[in-house]
Amino acid sequence: MMNIRIATIKDSNEIYEIGKKSFIASHNKSSSEKDINAFIKMYYNPLSITQELKNPTNNYFIISQNSALLGFSNIELNCKNSSIPSQNSSKLDRIYFLEEAFGKGFGKILLKFNIDFSIKNEQEGIWLYTWTGNHRAIKFYKKNGFEIIGNYDYKISDTHSNPNHIMYLKF
Repeated sequence: MMNIRIATIKDSNEIYEIGKKSFIASHNKSSSEKDINAFIKMYYNPLSITQELKNPTNNYFIISQNSALLGFSNIELNCKNSSIPSQNSSKLDRIYFLEEAFGKGFGKILLKFNIDFSIKNEQEGIWLYTWTGNHRAIKFYKKNGFEIIGNYDYKISDTHSNPNHIMYLKF
């Protein structure tokens, strides 16, 4: 049975593990191993995830099947971006899955959940950053109605930034 629920602080270790594995799988070719490891150490550790879960602007959701955690998302409401004229747009900050969940429709289900959550909260659209080399993600978002509307340099380390697309779906 598939389930989506609000994440709690009790989920921080599992979110950390999924986030770390997913980030490495998706971005390991985007930068040096040293830079990737530094980024993981900074942003994907249990303490930083716990702090994010405590932050009221973050809305973390967990997707599971038969009690096995498959992935998570984080969405921020009313998150401004200079490429988007709307003041009421959500930022899909993260949507990460374990590799064994790829290709089984869970991404589409969790994305739709986040879109519905945004609409329910009177948002006019949803946007995100996607590394330009993550062709699987770009294809997924385009298939689900997102358009590339700009570019952004995403800082991985003090010496490296990755080129990212800004993708947007207007409701």
